[in-house]
Formats: sequence, C-alpha cells, structure tokens
Amino acid sequence: MNDPNTQKLEPENLKPAQPKPQNREPRENNAPAMAGLAIAVVLLVVGLWLAHELRAASKMQDCVLSGRTNCNVIQP
Repeated sequence: MNDPNTQKLEPENLKPAQPKPQNREPRENNAPAMAGLAIAVVLLVVGLWLAHELRAASKMQDCVLSGRTNCNVIQP
C-alpha cells in the first residue's frame, strides 16, 4: 500500500487543468473549400450540357415521330 513510487495526493500535487488556448483566427488552408467549389462548378456545367443535349434530342424525336422528313437542324 505504501509504494514509494506513487505520488501523494496532496494539495501541491493537485493542480487545476489549464485550458488550451483557442485559436479564433480563421484557418489559412482553403484548399478543401476550393476543391468542393470546383467540383460543384464541374457538376453544374455537365448538368447544363446534358440538359441541352437531351432537349435537342427530344426536339428531333418529336419531329421524326410527327412524320416529317426534313428534321435536320439548320445551322446558321
């Protein structure tokens, strides 16, 4: 019970835990935010392109199904 290697629990050995200093400055590393923004922009561009292509295909299909023979898109 009386081990000389153990510390005694006396008031001088019991120090209150010191709080860690909090860094309230914004983080300087914005790489994850920029990567997320880049992914969102790429998804937006791909989505817009896909919507445009699907609309063009839908117009062509409507033309063909209506029985027309001149459904080619005229380029200006």
